[in-house]
Amino acid sequence: MSFRDLGLHAAFVDRCERLGYKEPTPIQKKAIPVILQGGDVIGCAETGTGKTAAFLLPILSQQVKQLNKRGLRVLILSPTRELTTQIEAACRAFLPKGLTCAAIIGGTGYPKQIKALKEGVNILICTPGRLIDFMEQGLVNFKGLNTLVLDEADRMLDMGFLPAIKRIVQAVPEKRQTLFFSATMAGEIERVAMSIVKDPTWIEVSKRGTAAVTVDQKVYPVAYEHKLPLLLDLLSKEDFERVLVFTRTKRGADRIAHILEKRDLKSNRIHGDRSQSQRDAALRSFKAGKTRVLVATDLAARGIDIDSVSHVINYDVPVVPEDYVHRIGRTGRAGNTGRAITLLTTAEEHSMRAIEKLTGQAVERVVLPDFGGLTSAALDSTNGRKAAVRPVRSFGRRRR
Repeated sequence: MSFRDLGLHAAFVDRCERLGYKEPTPIQKKAIPVILQGGDVIGCAETGTGKTAAFLLPILSQQVKQLNKRGLRVLILSPTRELTTQIEAACRAFLPKGLTCAAIIGGTGYPKQIKALKEGVNILICTPGRLIDFMEQGLVNFKGLNTLVLDEADRMLDMGFLPAIKRIVQAVPEKRQTLFFSATMAGEIERVAMSIVKDPTWIEVSKRGTAAVTVDQKVYPVAYEHKLPLLLDLLSKEDFERVLVFTRTKRGADRIAHILEKRDLKSNRIHGDRSQSQRDAALRSFKAGKTRVLVATDLAARGIDIDSVSHVINYDVPVVPEDYVHRIGRTGRAGNTGRAITLLTTAEEHSMRAIEKLTGQAVERVVLPDFGGLTSAALDSTNGRKAAVRPVRSFGRRRR
């Protein structure tokens, strides 16, 4: 099947071909015809499978019927600035002449965004917080809105955006098309979705919470004090070409990035305390290959769309199991293969087992004796007590 067979406007079929989109992904095959018919959709597919194009292409194909007409017609909500910017970039790549789009995000200046609203932008892609800000100022007119999209809605709830989402939904026209897309769909999200959509078509191309099959997953049990030496040892290997390192805290990300820089490893970091310009610069440098290692918190797990990430390293095991799926989904994208490595201490074993329960997949443990690792069996046999560990060799350059 080709994009031409899905019923898209001819202009978008040609644009797909020019941009290298040859064959639609499973989520695109199933979602695009339903959206073109005007139906509500709840879509669940593993990350990296083309969900953004699955809703953008049919939306734009519908909106092309009203070219050069001012006013907001499509609202797309996403949880993070990075994902919002990513969706905007994809939208601009397909946008036909006569339609306009803009990103509304926090951490950046107001004038440009206010100008877009006053000029009657057609497609608005935004984070909920900044949108509420503009709504309170009376700068957003939803009168002509016909399509509402919530992308990664589960993450928005995790980040505490439920009150904002409810407020936005109450403000938009009741007669509209509503689309939900996410890689995971927990029970609470389903309840919220069903309160917003009307008679939706459920589209699932993989089991909910399933990790991408293109990602080779490994767990390295390690003593807490040996986590950093193990990370440095992994990064010393030549095949670790472009690496995403995930930490649980902003402070942890700063600490690791600082250590890597001291060891002449080209690295940067991205988290909520960094300005938007700093975050954008870090992503550009990483995407261009100027930065080899990007250290991030879960803020970035759903906002990095780079096909050539060779490795994802979970320096800390995420507390929320679904975050693991999104983290490792940053590698193995666009048909490429990738590797995901989790550094696991005894204290994090419970979180790892919750992840395996969610994904329905036991992740292989690779014991590295030099780093004081414990297998799950060894952990059980010691009733959670730490076993004796061997001293590790020194890493990096010696002080002179």
